[in-house]
Amino acid sequence: MREYEFVDVYVPRGVSRKETARLLTDHAEYRHWELDRLTLRRDGSRRVRLRRRIIRQLRATW
Repeated sequence: MREYEFVDVYVPRGVSRKETARLLTDHAEYRHWELDRLTLRRDGSRRVRLRRRIIRQLRATW
């Protein structure tokens, strides 16, 4: 079963879509996050939930 870690990013309403896309692209490209959920709120702000897979290394036996 895959395990994920999550992080919530809050984007205020004054931030443009282009700037938001650049922010999320940076998270995806350099920190290996992927988009899980994006919620647009009534006041125009966005709540973005990002996830990335947790890779557990198995102990090698000799």
